Amino acid sequence: MKKYFSTLLILLLAISLRAQTAGYVPTKQNLEARNWFSNNKYGLFIHWGPFSIPGDGEWVMNNRNITVKNYTRLERFFNPIDFNAAQWVSMAKNGGMKYITLITRHHDGFSMWNTKYSDFNIMQTPYKKDIVKQMADECHKQGIKLFLYYSLLDWRRDDYQYWTGRTGKGTGRTKHGDWNEYIQFMKNQLTELLTNYGEIGGIWFDGYWDQMDAESKDRKDNATRADWHMREIYDLIHKLQPQCLIGNNHHMTPLAGEDFQMFEQDLPGENTNGLSFQKISNLPLETCATINNSWGFNLTDTTYKTPAQIVNLLVRSAGNGGNLLLNIGPMPNGEIQPEFKERISWMGNWLKTYGESIYNTKAGYLLPQNWGCLTQNANKIYVHPLNPVGKNITLADASFKHIKKAYLLKTKQRVKVILKNKTWIVPVVQPTAEDPDPVVVLEL
Repeated sequence: MKKYFSTLLILLLAISLRAQTAGYVPTKQNLEARNWFSNNKYGLFIHWGPFSIPGDGEWVMNNRNITVKNYTRLERFFNPIDFNAAQWVSMAKNGGMKYITLITRHHDGFSMWNTKYSDFNIMQTPYKKDIVKQMADECHKQGIKLFLYYSLLDWRRDDYQYWTGRTGKGTGRTKHGDWNEYIQFMKNQLTELLTNYGEIGGIWFDGYWDQMDAESKDRKDNATRADWHMREIYDLIHKLQPQCLIGNNHHMTPLAGEDFQMFEQDLPGENTNGLSFQKISNLPLETCATINNSWGFNLTDTTYKTPAQIVNLLVRSAGNGGNLLLNIGPMPNGEIQPEFKERISWMGNWLKTYGESIYNTKAGYLLPQNWGCLTQNANKIYVHPLNPVGKNITLADASFKHIKKAYLLKTKQRVKVILKNKTWIVPVVQPTAEDPDPVVVLEL
């Protein structure tokens, strides 16, 4: 009976998603992968490559107008002798993260794997070892799913339609190449990534926005200045690996063929950075966010989030029914700076106590509030008092009329909840830096 209802649920989900993204019907493997993704909540984002060498973030080529000729010289300096895939994956796993999204090719066009389709790649460096293979092998060994970030935008190639793009104008290109050749180049590289590295959890696209006007509430989703052939690319991915999830950081309504929706530096429904004007879809959701203010290694950026701030991000993401993809920018030698490692380790310890309120949960009946949020799993509702005013939290318009018991998740100490005028009054403990989310469990 349980198997029957699971199959029915998948079929109903497929029908609703088909209506949302016309013409795309996800496979059973894909729907199961989406379910896994939604349940596991927390991943590690890794921005790393030759752009790490100047220590000025991953946009250094664009921001400093470095020409292709001069930027290529970084290839001879990229020799990450301290990179250790086993240590990176273990850090993520011990930190409570369930998947890793690795940069394979960023906007600078450098490929972190042994590709046949570009001579600007890791095998041309003094290091001469395939980074993607090392990470894929270690993720498979340690049971962590691997997602691959792939930039649609390229500041290097002449066949990328830079003359209509928003960025990369100062890299010295003058030739207008064939856009269709660029599309084929991307298909070739994606085929390599999805053929030579075992099972891949997902492809994380970025750069689509380069061929659009700046993000605004008035920008139209169809107002692109180039034909990306996205559906062809998506179909290729799903053909090679049907379970592989596709997300695209285009800051707009999901396109047909996409399997999850991401929000950059913002929780779904918020827009503090001027990028997230899109509506929340019915797809699985993911917030990507930095620990400091930089994606790639930045020597001068010491604005590290506190553990309490990271807990808030993760909890509020889960309270929206979404995931948190937390970013690090390793140093060019392959070492992860201690400020990142310390926070990831802290979160791992926090999740040993509070993970029950995050993993395998869905959003509560209330969207996140100023005081915090709710998550739910089966008959348990988790009250997250992140910023309560006073000693109690009120839950109005709840559909449940009876609570079997209520207790603090950390200590299992009982608390007394009261139903008054169709509103539950839940006593809470005030958060501290050491315990920023003293969760209350309501068993229905």
